[in-house]
Amino acid sequence: MNKRWTIDKIREFTEKNSDSTLLSTEYHGFSQKLLFKCACGNNFEKTFTKFNKNNQRKCEVCQPPKEPRGSQA
Repeated sequence: MNKRWTIDKIREFTEKNSDSTLLSTEYHGFSQKLLFKCACGNNFEKTFTKFNKNNQRKCEVCQPPKEPRGSQA
């Protein structure tokens, strides 16, 4: 089933599934970055796909980016 996300559905999903708050007021598609406010107070941008499917639901301070696969230290 292809679920059509609207800004209201994304806001509801954000409230139920994270400590972050959606600040964006429009949604134009999966490639658009949305503006969120993390529980710590920092604002951050993520596509809804990353926020939803990859569990990237916090700012870069609270949830640092993962090391790319195959990178050597």
